[in-house]
Amino acid sequence: MTLAPGLVTPGMIDPSVRLPHLELPVDLRGKTVLDVGAWDGFFSFEAERRGAARVLATDSFSWSGEGWGRKACFELAREVLGSRVEDRQIGVLELGPERVGRFDLVLFLNVLYHMPHPLLALERVASVTAGTLILETHLNLTDVATPAIAFYPDGEMWGDKTTYCGPNLPALLGMLKFVGFDQVRVVSMSSPTWLRARALALHAAKGIPMQETLRQKWAVVHAWCGARTDARA
Repeated sequence: MTLAPGLVTPGMIDPSVRLPHLELPVDLRGKTVLDVGAWDGFFSFEAERRGAARVLATDSFSWSGEGWGRKACFELAREVLGSRVEDRQIGVLELGPERVGRFDLVLFLNVLYHMPHPLLALERVASVTAGTLILETHLNLTDVATPAIAFYPDGEMWGDKTTYCGPNLPALLGMLKFVGFDQVRVVSMSSPTWLRARALALHAAKGIPMQETLRQKWAVVHAWCGARTDARA
């Protein structure tokens, strides 16, 4: 995360490379934004930079010290950036309009596959979405035409015990419509080149069979409850 010219935090990943694939609106002036699973807050601060009137960052797992970081990292970035992003330490299944309100734009990025109860998680996210949901997630069983979800009870995927499920695209779209998103658009999918490179890397690092990884993909979808809001504005 860039905190000042020439000052970039060390980290596991560079979230900026994902921005073009998300199609995050360029102009968020006047909009309210909820970032679910904000971690260190990169996308929360990016929404504020794009003019959002209010941004609420929420997390539980990472901010409690159980996950990949601490809330202190988010708080330090907010202080250095002089940001007004609000924060609330709350789990996905605790979300609801009575707890956090409803938002014009909800970001649910790389969180769904960490949910043991993915449909319930989407129900809670839908309840706080007044306009557009941007969802990014891992997919599995992509060679299956019917809706299906892979379940990882013991951290079989990547050896990560915080990862529980991998829906295929028909299941993901079906679940989104089931919880009330009446319009869904697939924005981006991982390329064959990226998939093969990832399969080779996981096979070399962890011995995961390439054919298993090649059944997986990454997707970004936009979804709307009620009247569609153009997320590309």
